[in-house]
Amino acid sequence: MATDYFQRKLDEKRRLTIPTELRAEFTTGVVVTRGFKNYLHLYPKTIWDKQIEPLLEGNMLDEKIADLNVQFRMGKEESVIDQKQGRITLEQHLLDYAGIKHEVTAVRVGKYWRIQST
Repeated sequence: MATDYFQRKLDEKRRLTIPTELRAEFTTGVVVTRGFKNYLHLYPKTIWDKQIEPLLEGNMLDEKIADLNVQFRMGKEESVIDQKQGRITLEQHLLDYAGIKHEVTAVRVGKYWRIQST
């Protein structure tokens, strides 16, 4: 059975532990961006590179594409999972944007994850 959501508490260093059964999705790295509202998007790096990045490279005079670039690139963070403990660090400015203090819920949305305050 696939894991479609999980809940976690961030540690004092803003680290989020990815469940063991999901870590293989993120072996190439992770990309964290602002979401459309007060939440974050967590992408496996391969999904970002192959599916999201090409969409953001659309017509540079298209205002909708420009707005999406601003939304997803402002504050975008790329990192790798700590292989020993399976953690990623969420930057404070992204946590502030999403209103996340200590507890998060992550929900699978197709090929990426939405991270929001619990």
